[in-house]
Amino acid sequence: MAKKLLKKYLPKTNTIKEHKHLQIFGTLLHDPNLWHLNRYSVATAFSVGLFWAFVPTPFQMVFAAACAIVVRANLPISAALVWVSNPVTMPPLFFFAYKLGASILGKAPGKFNFELSFEWLLNGLGAIWQPFLLGCFICGATLAILGNLTIRAIWRWSVSRDWKLRKSNRLRNFHLRKKKD
Repeated sequence: MAKKLLKKYLPKTNTIKEHKHLQIFGTLLHDPNLWHLNRYSVATAFSVGLFWAFVPTPFQMVFAAACAIVVRANLPISAALVWVSNPVTMPPLFFFAYKLGASILGKAPGKFNFELSFEWLLNGLGAIWQPFLLGCFICGATLAILGNLTIRAIWRWSVSRDWKLRKSNRLRNFHLRKKKD
């Protein structure tokens, strides 16, 4: 069940292999283990993708792909989950991360006006970078762990349900054959 659902929504292997930013990995992308859908590769891919979604850098997908290659996680899932933080969700996610980091460091969250510009990155980020990065790391690590555990639990439940279904089908077929005899 889980495998079928994932296969339905995942991009095709060639789409990922031919992505212009992922060409730096060359033949490493041809490792078949990066494309398998098993409990380990999918759960690990969720960890990788969710962690990198909270790392405030450009080209998060490339970093997620590199990590997926190193830990042999499912590459398409790792790369796709980075898009949890997209231009629409980034402001609330990163604001939450900043507030979390500020509360952990015991600093009162300051007021600032965010601008998506190089000048703001040089001047405005200087005042908030410590709580912001700490909050991003904590959110990313927490979601990576929770995502991994959740996928493992869902996968285990799905396999268990399928086994029970098979068992009940075998018993039903056995009783039907018994009635015929």
